Amino acid sequence: MAVGCYDRQAREYANGRPQYPPQLFSFIAKHVPHRRLAWDVGTGSGQAALALSETFERVIATDVSEQQITYAPKRPNITYAVTPRAMSLEELESTVGAEGSVDLITVAQALHWLDLDTFYGHVKHVLRKPGGVFAAWCYREPVVNPSVDCVFEEVFRASVAFWDPPRRMVDEGYATVCFPFRGVVQEGSEGESTTAPVKFWAKKEMGLEAYLNYMRSWHAYQKAKATGVDLLDEKTIALFKDSWGESDNDAKTVSFPVFLRIGVV
Repeated sequence: MAVGCYDRQAREYANGRPQYPPQLFSFIAKHVPHRRLAWDVGTGSGQAALALSETFERVIATDVSEQQITYAPKRPNITYAVTPRAMSLEELESTVGAEGSVDLITVAQALHWLDLDTFYGHVKHVLRKPGGVFAAWCYREPVVNPSVDCVFEEVFRASVAFWDPPRRMVDEGYATVCFPFRGVVQEGSEGESTTAPVKFWAKKEMGLEAYLNYMRSWHAYQKAKATGVDLLDEKTIALFKDSWGESDNDAKTVSFPVFLRIGVV
């Protein structure tokens, strides 16, 4: 269902993107009463599917990109499937499961690429009723330290012209995305149900090259490069080297803010 816009940089995406924090999956799991089947949509290189496989009996992980799935980790209880960008209900049931058979549907860093009207219809068709849970999350720009972040902000500012319009949903932490689900009780909500975004942090230890590869995995980076614009030219890389420290191999903690929307049918 998602646009296959990461095919060209599938390897960089798999190696450069952060692993989602265990606290995120623990938070989701406590709202899911049944843990037989989870569907991970836009699975990419399988980061979320792998985590879900620790909790659910079966995970169906789908993506439009065969190249992305090539880099996904294999587990006996994960089934990967390459899907068309638009699935009929018959294809949906054949690939994922029958009506009302799915306990949890997740979308990690991909909801903004989907045709939400059609997708939400599919979500409500296959989710268990009552008790089926839908969870979608995104992460925004990483934080390292003031000197590195200053250079990063210049690169990100230059990249804005090359992002597709749906990327604005990520900039807003999915706060404004259409979300037609009932809320769950969250810590600090004083017992009231809500679908407001919940913030987590994904942390990854990176050397400079890994950090640069994260930026090379951006759709905007590849789009800019195709037009002759190198967002990571020699001058910019030199600035990153100066700000990074004594050695490019020095590992630094790179922290990504993650924003989760979660609801039930």
